Amino acid sequence: MRYRLGVDVGGTFTDLLLFDQESGAFWRHKTPSTPHDSSEGILNGVLAITSEAGVDPGDIEFFLHGTTVATNAVLQNKGARVGLITTEGYRDIMQIARSFVPGGLAAWIIWPKPQPLAALEDTLTVGGRMDADGNEVRPVDEAGARAALEQLKAQGVEAITVSLINAYVNGAHEKQIGAIAAEVFGADVPISLSHEVLPEMQEYERTLSTVANAAVRPVVGNYISNLRDKLVEAGVKGKLSLLRSDGGLMSSEKAQEHPVNILMSGPAGGVTGAVWVAKNAGLKNILTLDVGGTSTDVALIENLEPRRVRTTEVGHLSVRASALDVKTVGAGGGSIAHVPELTGALRVGPESAGAVPGPVAYSKGGELPTVTDANVVLGYLPEDLLGGSFKLDREGAKKAVQTIADALGVSLMDAARGIIDIVNENMFGALRMISVQQGYDSRHFALMGFGGAGPLHVNAVAKLMGSWPAVSPVSPGVLCALGDATTRMRTETARSFSKLADQTDVADLIALLDEMAAQTRAELEADGIPSDSITSEFEVDVRYAGQAFEVPLTIDQATLREKGIEGILARFDEEHNRLFTFNMDTPHEIVNLRAVALGESLELEAQELAKGNGDPSAAKVKDHTLWMDGKERAAVIYDRGKLLQGDTIPGPAIITEMDSTTLVEHDCTATIDAVGNILINPTKAEG
Repeated sequence: MRYRLGVDVGGTFTDLLLFDQESGAFWRHKTPSTPHDSSEGILNGVLAITSEAGVDPGDIEFFLHGTTVATNAVLQNKGARVGLITTEGYRDIMQIARSFVPGGLAAWIIWPKPQPLAALEDTLTVGGRMDADGNEVRPVDEAGARAALEQLKAQGVEAITVSLINAYVNGAHEKQIGAIAAEVFGADVPISLSHEVLPEMQEYERTLSTVANAAVRPVVGNYISNLRDKLVEAGVKGKLSLLRSDGGLMSSEKAQEHPVNILMSGPAGGVTGAVWVAKNAGLKNILTLDVGGTSTDVALIENLEPRRVRTTEVGHLSVRASALDVKTVGAGGGSIAHVPELTGALRVGPESAGAVPGPVAYSKGGELPTVTDANVVLGYLPEDLLGGSFKLDREGAKKAVQTIADALGVSLMDAARGIIDIVNENMFGALRMISVQQGYDSRHFALMGFGGAGPLHVNAVAKLMGSWPAVSPVSPGVLCALGDATTRMRTETARSFSKLADQTDVADLIALLDEMAAQTRAELEADGIPSDSITSEFEVDVRYAGQAFEVPLTIDQATLREKGIEGILARFDEEHNRLFTFNMDTPHEIVNLRAVALGESLELEAQELAKGNGDPSAAKVKDHTLWMDGKERAAVIYDRGKLLQGDTIPGPAIITEMDSTTLVEHDCTATIDAVGNILINPTKAEG
């Protein structure tokens, strides 16, 4: 068993990447997604890619999967009906929330408050109390707990959450109620306890995260068991793991118990794939631009480490679970352009033509002009795609974009370029949010474009950001699947600490972190990871006393033992200054601790490309004309599969391949690096 299979399910396509762990050879495949049952599309892809590679499905050792099934359950409000048991006096916890109203002035008048994941009629309270130190003040009212659970059963809830005040310090009462719930509901209804899902203070965040976990558990559980059965039927004997929101992997069994950790599984794949590409290309700092049919995901990678956050945001929901810091905007290849009558100004997105009916150029029944249609009209997307097997309807695209030109009173080409400029500005805005607005200088980063449409836009967006080179990686359309295939197992646990730094003994801190490290290592060992390949990392959340938010810091045992608490505080002051440009002369407070256990990373080298003489003419497909910077320009179309290491391509040029198209603008030059990435830089003026 020597193969790893990465599978990423998108809204339009399911991408697969099969890796030979011994030789480094890989095969890629795209198959249409099957939204009614994603496992069908996956199975079609597995059979197709193993057949193409001549590999027995039984030789796949690791099946690694990024999925949006949990995300969609939340966004489409298709999660299970959740019953919530909480402490007496706290029944309104989900309704009161944080009393936060998003939006500008008067938003509180017009903002329709989202329905909580656990409705008020499905929220019941039980007597009993722990104090803030975890000591029992009053025992659990077991008769009351049983009556409340029986009532929830009669109301037809499909999942149970138990979240009691101060349970993060002592979960004994939650365990008691959980045991009663198991008796009342049996094994078919999942039970989530807050001290197991998120053992941290702040009862609203802890309750919300646990309720979200309960809401998606039945959906994710059904999906994973269904997928597992189908893979067994297809002869796949390898281990099924899912991509976590934070870019690590977790076993499918853990994902069924704690699906709150895979809410952002889909976008995380692209970021982990970008890390692997950057490592092989000799780049350390990367901004990612993952452009799909409906949306664009952006993220920041510094020193080959993606930036992580402590909250996972899905729609209006903000759940306390580690995730890669990925921002999403409604700007993709299928985003629809329109001119509202009221303003008469061109707008693009967030509505998308999606896979069905799709852009007009795809001839699948779409009638509204999209970003893809504008790219076709301008000549950025050649009419023959996928090696000539897929024809684009340029005339249809022109007719659709002409409606925008007429509404604006401009020429067809100006309207098409206006659509592209606006969608590029939308992507630029998202990239600024994760770089400049977080205290990073975007000029110190390269910009990597991937997904089906990323390489088409990466050059233009790199100009806006000042981020060079603009990178089009090998197989950009299936980079998310590559990320799934090349990342490593990860698990974490958290504890609230809540002590002023000057009252903290470093020995107590180290002892607690050691205990947490042992717990996470044991979890990975139970998943079959050899103990000698597991490494541990630690995170500490620190704030100035009295602040309402914390700054997470990564530390290691050696630094902690050598530099003690002072080492942590120095790191905090440095990070606080970078984020906010000032520090305060106020005592520091250590709030939360986390231990992270990581499996062995896959040290897989990218295959080196044959060296060329710098002349790309052997890869030339044909001469071409496109519209750029206000006029028609002569360009050349190249076949990426025939380009060699060191080839230099002056813009304007179009480089085509099976799963994507790369656009090089007229004032830029592309070079092919040692492992086949396209690196685009501004053309140096002569003289």
